[in-house]
Amino acid sequence: MTTSATTSVTTSATNRNPGRGILLTSGLALVLAAVAVPFYWLAVAATHSSQEIFASPPPLLPSGHLLQNLHTLQDSAHFGRVILNSLGIAVVYTLLAGAVCTLAGYGFATYDFRGRELLFGLLMLGLVVPTQVTLVPLFRMMADLQWLDTYQAVIAPNLALPFGIFLMRQSMAALPKELLDSGRMDGCGELRLFWRVALPPMRPALAALGIFLFLYQWNDFVWPLIVLREGTSFTIPVALASLQGLDETDYGAILAGTSIAAVPMAVVFLLLQRHFVSGLLAGAVKE
Repeated sequence: MTTSATTSVTTSATNRNPGRGILLTSGLALVLAAVAVPFYWLAVAATHSSQEIFASPPPLLPSGHLLQNLHTLQDSAHFGRVILNSLGIAVVYTLLAGAVCTLAGYGFATYDFRGRELLFGLLMLGLVVPTQVTLVPLFRMMADLQWLDTYQAVIAPNLALPFGIFLMRQSMAALPKELLDSGRMDGCGELRLFWRVALPPMRPALAALGIFLFLYQWNDFVWPLIVLREGTSFTIPVALASLQGLDETDYGAILAGTSIAAVPMAVVFLLLQRHFVSGLLAGAVKE
């Protein structure tokens, strides 16, 4: 009823002021064009050679150079293996970091222990610490563990991501404590309580967290560049950067790889988009 009434009021206001509707539609069309045109040009440029890409005027229609660009990617960067590396690392990281952030958020939101607010405040300081400050100590730690040029060196350091813990803590704080207490009174163990009672209502927040973690790891460049040494273990951002030469750079191959790299991000977002906004707003309003 509320949604219908709101829609009716909006429609009536638009009908009374057609100029406002035209202005709104034009603005949305401009925003859509600003977002869509770069993606369209990226897809078109992936089918051209470097010389054609820098031609004047630039190409606006696809060409037949895509297979050659893909062949160059495979020969120069082992791109098939690189895609599997990025997918494996991103999926494993999303699952592990999602579990860590969700459990930590649940603990901060539902348990009252000494020093909770202080510990949470110290954790939130991680949001303002520049990533570059942590690179040297993390690299030495990975070297001491003999993890250099391994996938665990890429995954492990950022499992307890401060933003992810903050998001889940704010979402878990909206759970009625009476619901958890009744579960404990019925003999439900803590892990079962978390899995059966606390987790199901958190699906929107989990979807938002999953999108954020996947994109965070998928696009990460600096840390994999530091700890990965062999070309066959590179992730997509590192492999594409390795194609930039001092004398000559095949931009057609790089843009073809960039186009491929954009596909999983779009798929993940489209699959989880209906939960994304509600997940980010979870816990933002208290009744």
